[in-house]
Amino acid sequence: MTESFPEIREAVRKLCARFPGAYWRELDRERAYPTAFVQALTEAGFLSVLIPEEYGGSGLGLGAAVAVLEEIHRSGCNGAACHAQMYTMGTVLRHGTPAQKEAYLPKIATGELRLQAFGVTEPDAGTDTTRISTVARKVGDTYVVSGRKIWISRAEHSDLMVLLCRTSPRRDEKPSDGMSVLLVDMKAAVGNGLTIRPVRTMLNHATTELFFEDLVVPAANLVGEEGKGFRYILDGMNAERILIASECIGDARFFIDRAGQYAKDRVVFGRPIGENQGVQFPLARAYVQMTSASLMVDRAAELFEAGQPCGTEANMAKLVASEASWFAADMCLQTHGGFGFAEEYDIERKFRETRLYQVAPISTNLILSHVATHVLGQPKSF
Repeated sequence: MTESFPEIREAVRKLCARFPGAYWRELDRERAYPTAFVQALTEAGFLSVLIPEEYGGSGLGLGAAVAVLEEIHRSGCNGAACHAQMYTMGTVLRHGTPAQKEAYLPKIATGELRLQAFGVTEPDAGTDTTRISTVARKVGDTYVVSGRKIWISRAEHSDLMVLLCRTSPRRDEKPSDGMSVLLVDMKAAVGNGLTIRPVRTMLNHATTELFFEDLVVPAANLVGEEGKGFRYILDGMNAERILIASECIGDARFFIDRAGQYAKDRVVFGRPIGENQGVQFPLARAYVQMTSASLMVDRAAELFEAGQPCGTEANMAKLVASEASWFAADMCLQTHGGFGFAEEYDIERKFRETRLYQVAPISTNLILSHVATHVLGQPKSF
């Protein structure tokens, strides 16, 4: 299978070789942030591939970002510490004012500023985004924000956050109206109306819950038009789903690579276990599923780059890629047997990491519901 952006992929592989499994295992034990890894990606220009050249980036399309994240995950590393910078940046690029772009994008490209927090999900809304209750009241030339967000990764390691909040009450006839996007200066906000509470999970993803209590945000930090923010967020969500699908492809490749090599090397009953069809067939199926899913990811990325509607394709890419990675993860663990549970093999860590994408950033069942109602014309169940 031909892989796009071979030079980028090779460069990412070389960089990731500097951060082997031992690096990630230590971080996992300490629940620490991979600062050195993120800095290396920044200095190499990989986190700014989508930022236009006029703002200091590479000006490449989403396909380049797909290649970067896929290779990160295939190498056994994890892009979750910084992948949001790629898709949250698009909210500013596509909908920000010229002044906002000039102020933020060059610094994001160099790494002087981190835009890695995406403040959308709430405890009582979940994926029913139109029912968020975090409110931003206009007071003079400021907005005053009150509410809560949950499952917000990297909030403690981000200088800026894209925050979705209500600036007018929800109306049943147009539930997506009345939401707006604000850029929040995280360093200024903490202790002045914003409290960050870490949430310990089975993954080392720097996950947090956010509490807003009369946080003052300058009105100049409004992105686009007031009340139109849901549409802006959808752009970021489509990119997010495609990029996370690419990470799943990388995870699947990691598991297939590891299982394939182990099946050749592991000798039981006087022969390599890979001679047994009970080992061969799941490995082959994992490869077939991964290859098919990769084509769907490429298709979604092409539509996104062309500015075409791609919500359905982004959702389907995320679904099939996450299922391919999860099948490959289970196959790899089964192939390794007891050794797969040993931390030193890195299988159990990656197994935990790839399981997330059956749930986030949107669950498998909600994607199926989207396809059933928006593509197949079935009546909505909610």
